[in-house]
Amino acid sequence: MANPAQPISHQALVEGSWSRCERYGLNPLSIPSFGDPTERDVSVLLERQRSLVQTTQREVLPYYENILSNSSCLILLADSAGQLLESWGDRRFVEPAQQCGFKPGASWMERDTGTNAIGTALASGQAVHIQRDEHFLKANRYLSGAASPIYDAQRQLIAVLDVSSDSYLPPSHTLGMVKMMSQSVENRLILNLFRDDYFQLTFNTGQDNLDSQWAGLLVFDESGLIVSANRRADNLLGMALARSRIDRLFDVPLQQLLSQLEDQPMLLRTAGNHRFHGLVRRPQKPSIQARDFRKTTSKPERTLDLSSLDHGDPQVHKVIRQAQLMLEKDIPILVNGETGVGKEVLVKALHAASSRANAPLIAVNCAAIPSELIESELFGYEKGAFTGAHQKGSLGLIRKADGGVLFLDEIGDMPLSLQARLLRVLQERSVQPLGGGEPYPVDFRLICATNRSLRKEVESGHFRQDLFYRVSGLSVELPPLRARHDKHALFQQIWEQYREPQQWAGFSPEVQRVLHSHPWPGNIRQLSSVVQVALALAQDQPIRLEHLPDDFLADTDLRPTNQSNAGPTPPTGTMPSFQIAANEPLRAQFEACRGNVSHLARHLGVSRNTLYKRLRAEGLYPT
Repeated sequence: MANPAQPISHQALVEGSWSRCERYGLNPLSIPSFGDPTERDVSVLLERQRSLVQTTQREVLPYYENILSNSSCLILLADSAGQLLESWGDRRFVEPAQQCGFKPGASWMERDTGTNAIGTALASGQAVHIQRDEHFLKANRYLSGAASPIYDAQRQLIAVLDVSSDSYLPPSHTLGMVKMMSQSVENRLILNLFRDDYFQLTFNTGQDNLDSQWAGLLVFDESGLIVSANRRADNLLGMALARSRIDRLFDVPLQQLLSQLEDQPMLLRTAGNHRFHGLVRRPQKPSIQARDFRKTTSKPERTLDLSSLDHGDPQVHKVIRQAQLMLEKDIPILVNGETGVGKEVLVKALHAASSRANAPLIAVNCAAIPSELIESELFGYEKGAFTGAHQKGSLGLIRKADGGVLFLDEIGDMPLSLQARLLRVLQERSVQPLGGGEPYPVDFRLICATNRSLRKEVESGHFRQDLFYRVSGLSVELPPLRARHDKHALFQQIWEQYREPQQWAGFSPEVQRVLHSHPWPGNIRQLSSVVQVALALAQDQPIRLEHLPDDFLADTDLRPTNQSNAGPTPPTGTMPSFQIAANEPLRAQFEACRGNVSHLARHLGVSRNTLYKRLRAEGLYPT
């Protein structure tokens, strides 16, 4: 059983399976051999897999009743040896000669039954959809099936979930649905194993899909050690997460995660320059649940407005001014920029400042939705449109944006097959859901964002040229942090945003120099993470080099040194030659610089407005 690092194309999967079948000595006219297990063998098998079967049947399948109620199909669960454990649904379509193949204990390994969804998923380690004529054995060509592997908390392949029918199953939707079902089983297995003694964090790209089975799941202990993670979490963060530390993944201190109120969504940013929404659940075991971790409270997300983004950089000012005008004129906007420069923040501020501020802003991350499900997510579907379709159908994200703003993030990752449908929606201003029905008129403003060159994507054939010109009515680019002219104001804003009320001391001069000279590969998101870590370490002291993360300093060839007893060194030529002792009270420092507020603010690494507040609080400046 393989678990490939890179997915294998569907054609390669089928061709590889047929080759294996020939090596097993099968030919297309061979009769499937489902094995002949004894009653005792089946009893032992089911007892050994009782927990897996019960988890699937009691905790997962009730959420997917629409699959069985809307279609003539079977849901099959097999173990890692391809032995059938249980089936649910209508088996009237099964050929009489193959009834034994749908009973517990039957083998669906390729060597026994040729190419089939269960056996090929086990052989390849990835989800696969096998249409009728893709079965190696002609006897199985009345079937169409999709199967997805199930992995346990240790990432061992333990089972396969399959949806099979004798009717046509749309490959993309059925495969996407069975992937989500298998992910649901994996999630439940992880939660059942760890929920009594550990904290859980579910996270996703949007706050409205935190309860989705396609959300990332992390399980961690009081020290922040991640003891388990689902595969979706690995995919979202781009790394294997088990045995990592959660406080090194996100910009939220561990204490805040431990004290976070349940059912209260929180904003998460990663050092890998991604933004997510998260939900923390606490251990269920009473001895741990009774402990008080709530020493701190999370800060609410700040209200965004365009003025808070404009700190004096001419390029950013131009982007804000032009984009605001275009949005009101119904001209599509394409926001270019590296990951982490603040594209989503800009879009939210534009929406808040527009005439559609009271209408919805629907954000769609085209790179985060599974490719098999993105079409139904965007365009919606009629009831019964495909296997797994909800009985009431689905409105779709485009129709949800009616009257508001539709934001397509990472549009360069949209599959080519969907680009034509999106182009038609933009041209006709109407959307037709999957499964037919009348088109629905839609009225929305369109903003797209990308961190790659869409022109190059067009030249390489990965992006439609006609769609490129349709979405880039106004193409603007947010500069990377290293190229901005307003870095000092940005540093101050981020510091103000994350500091605690008692944290008055700002950046020491040597830290200010490092911040200004750093290449900032992670842009503003990296800045936010660095400042939060530094504030947590510095507490009520000025932020010095030893408070900055080691990996951040590595990019500047600096390492933290013990400078607790050393006074700050002002930048050459930027301050008057006043001598100020760093550890003196504020009154003494204010007197040492002869009342020069600008100089003292630079020395303390704070803004003048912040210093004025401190001086007034201590009676050193008139109110």
